[in-house]
Amino acid sequence: MKEYTKKMSISRRQFLTSASAVAATIGFPTVISATAFGANERIALGCVGVGDRGMLNTRNFMGLDTCRIVAVCDVQRDRVQKAKALVDQKYEDHGCAMYGDYRELLARNDIDGVMIATQDHWHSLVATAAAKAGKDMFCEKPTGVCINDGFAIREALRKNKRVFQSGMWQRSLGNFRQGAELALNGYLGTLREVRVAVDGPHFQPKYKGPYDPQPVPEGFDWAMWQGPVRYSPFNPGRVAYPDWYLLNDYCEGWTTNWGVHHLDIAHWGCPALGSESFEIEASGTYYVNKGFADNIETWMATLSFASGLKVVFSDNRQQETGTRFIGEKGWVHVNRGDQIAASAQELLTIRPGAGDRRLLPAGCTLDDVATLKTKEGDRVVYKKVDHWGGLLDGMRSRKEPIAGIDATHVASTLGMITGIAARLQQKLKWDWKTERFVGNDLANAMMTRPMHNGWKLEKF
Repeated sequence: MKEYTKKMSISRRQFLTSASAVAATIGFPTVISATAFGANERIALGCVGVGDRGMLNTRNFMGLDTCRIVAVCDVQRDRVQKAKALVDQKYEDHGCAMYGDYRELLARNDIDGVMIATQDHWHSLVATAAAKAGKDMFCEKPTGVCINDGFAIREALRKNKRVFQSGMWQRSLGNFRQGAELALNGYLGTLREVRVAVDGPHFQPKYKGPYDPQPVPEGFDWAMWQGPVRYSPFNPGRVAYPDWYLLNDYCEGWTTNWGVHHLDIAHWGCPALGSESFEIEASGTYYVNKGFADNIETWMATLSFASGLKVVFSDNRQQETGTRFIGEKGWVHVNRGDQIAASAQELLTIRPGAGDRRLLPAGCTLDDVATLKTKEGDRVVYKKVDHWGGLLDGMRSRKEPIAGIDATHVASTLGMITGIAARLQQKLKWDWKTERFVGNDLANAMMTRPMHNGWKLEKF
């Protein structure tokens, strides 16, 4: 156990006593561990991985009155200390425990759920362990660095009946839901093509120092940071942002890590992407002579379905960023920044019909459709929902949140299939019924990655 874990961890009795005292002082309900939550009971959360993205998630959960952060974990001591200080400042006490090993945090019976924001190569190990420990979870996308990671998480969640919300937060924004519903409910006519493009090549390594082995910084558990990947000596160029995303050991590449967002919206509005077999042809270029970077940098992929549907997926130097649904009657394009455009303004004045399929979270009663006056005239807008609060709602209702494991697995897998096809430079066929490539043993072998240093994950 790390020194800072020993020093700052508190017992369940100490935590509950402290929480009760603070609750009485400043007027919020006591956090309790529960299998069924009452209206005034706060859900206890632990946070695993408190770097930039992890702290954004932590802050979002701290902004919700229905939960409380009770523990933080990271392999970098300075990060976990900063996270604890922020949490303690929020709750005006010293009750937040610090850990350097996620397994110690998961062993606490008073923690109901966890937020996971580690590097991608850790997602499956932490998420499956959390499910086995009886924790619900908010886990950053993608499911991991290979397709088998998604299989493992999905199986662990189903077996242990856990609630899962991923970091595919675009699903909670109104413009993405509006665009997907227009496609899903036939307002564009039969879909002929879906175009998806994401950031990629503008991300370049930022570390400019020497590439030889460097001393591990004090308080940085380098062995734990690497975990299941092959050993590499420490160098800041392996852990800097965005540099680690560009290393295939730690991240499958932008086709998956960034691709998962807009591929998910494509699947949301066109479910065939996650249910019907398709052929894929892909090409790409890779980071070369740019430090440690070895991932895909630019790519173009075409997915062809028996129905005639075509999906074109590339980096955003080759297509406009976002997701575009193209049907026989028109098109709609959605992107971040609340962007939505259509082939005809009339498409953006359509309100959901009585028989339309809605894409709101299960049990959501929000009146989510409004009218916005613009210089082009009145148009319909969809309101956003709280993505982080969606996990807490799911934990109470035991219903799947808006970005559950099935959707996250499909979006992650689509990105990984693209990566495999680009590396092999072969036309591949994917069968969703078997979740395997048809007639290609090499491609199927690439669905799983070896684990090192004693770490193990079940192979499916």
